[in-house]
Amino acid sequence: MKKTVNLRQVESFYSVMRTGTVVGAAQLMNVTQPAVSKAIALLELRIGYKLFERRGRKLVATPEAEALYREIEPIYGSLERISQIAEDIRNQRAGALRIATLPSISQWLLPKAITRFLSTRPNVSVYIESLPSRQVADLVATRQFDVGLIELPLSRPAISTETLDPSPAVAILPIGHRLTTKRAISIKDLANERLILLSQHSFLRHQIDDAFSNAGVAANVIVETPHSLVACGLVAAGAGITLVSRWAAELFSAHDVVVRPLREELASRYAIIFPSPGPRLLLAEAFTKDFKEEIRHPKRR
Repeated sequence: MKKTVNLRQVESFYSVMRTGTVVGAAQLMNVTQPAVSKAIALLELRIGYKLFERRGRKLVATPEAEALYREIEPIYGSLERISQIAEDIRNQRAGALRIATLPSISQWLLPKAITRFLSTRPNVSVYIESLPSRQVADLVATRQFDVGLIELPLSRPAISTETLDPSPAVAILPIGHRLTTKRAISIKDLANERLILLSQHSFLRHQIDDAFSNAGVAANVIVETPHSLVACGLVAAGAGITLVSRWAAELFSAHDVVVRPLREELASRYAIIFPSPGPRLLLAEAFTKDFKEEIRHPKRR
């Protein structure tokens, strides 16, 4: 019958080889010296040959011990690396994070938040997918992604939601447009203007339509799109004026457009979502903290 050794015996041998003494091995393993000596003696008994010789107070490894150590060392090196990785994951210093986001914040706010997040986590990797809010929610609900960024209102089973502060709507105008002389734009100012508006399934679009109705003004909509970035791009090309959330407008603020606040209180509502039920990935929690911090206190670069 094949003789077997146990892990405590192998660990004792490995620790003595690393430290050179039974005292050092006991300290490394946080056990007593007799426990280490007994484990080594049992290991020698199991394998059938001596591992150490005593020369005064010192232990000298036999050639057989050196050969055995060479075989064991890579294994323990891998275990130590696993232990370090596990510790890094616990402290959010390593691992992978999968983020699904709606397009309107994928090119400005999200990159800044991820840069903040990764600045203290050099061993973390991130995968990002940009999709409409409904698809983002589906991916998070089925645990294909760890965290999602969506526009509200949106309801799904199997997700938990953290609502973010509303993002006020702003007017985006081409450079040189007559309304750029105004500090703020009202809905009435937009009478007869060529408008590029978000699709009608958007919550912000519902607010815009109500605002036009309440102001007694007809909206001259020449283009509709579900994507805020497309709307802003059309404005930059000179096609007309759009109304989008401030977060979506930030990417274009330095381009061929002028951004003006709206006098009416219109806003987009966003949320961070997670798979539910069950505990959240620690990295997802850490990212959420940095994302909210980027909203409150943007880092300037």
